[in-house]
Amino acid sequence: MQERVINILLVEDDEVDVMNVKRAFKKVNITNPIYLAGNGIEALKMLSGNGQPPQIPAQRRLVLLDLNMPKMGGIEFLQKLRSDPQLRTTPVVVMTTSNQDQDRVEAYKLNVAGYILKPITFTNFVEMMAALNKYWILCEIP
Repeated sequence: MQERVINILLVEDDEVDVMNVKRAFKKVNITNPIYLAGNGIEALKMLSGNGQPPQIPAQRRLVLLDLNMPKMGGIEFLQKLRSDPQLRTTPVVVMTTSNQDQDRVEAYKLNVAGYILKPITFTNFVEMMAALNKYWILCEIP
């Protein structure tokens, strides 16, 4: 089963949302490793390594990305990720409170695998994480 492990980078600046993701993962028995970045700059460093080995294994990675963050927001992160030949194929699922059409359109132009609005209740959050887990188990992530 080790080859099915997906290394998840959660790019999120809100501690409550980080806690909710971790709690939801635990509740539905998602055991994939979770790496945390508080903004896009931090996330890019973790993915690329900047001359060092990347902090996140280069194979079988998935980014869960918030859009509204300090220093470097989600759209700018996506632009930089997609312009980097080593990182451009990294699958990204946007998980945000932004229901703005412009954000959704921009994200899909930058080849996100999905755009999910963060649920308000924890129960719905757990359901969303379970559905997302079922989806990425079925996907062939390189």
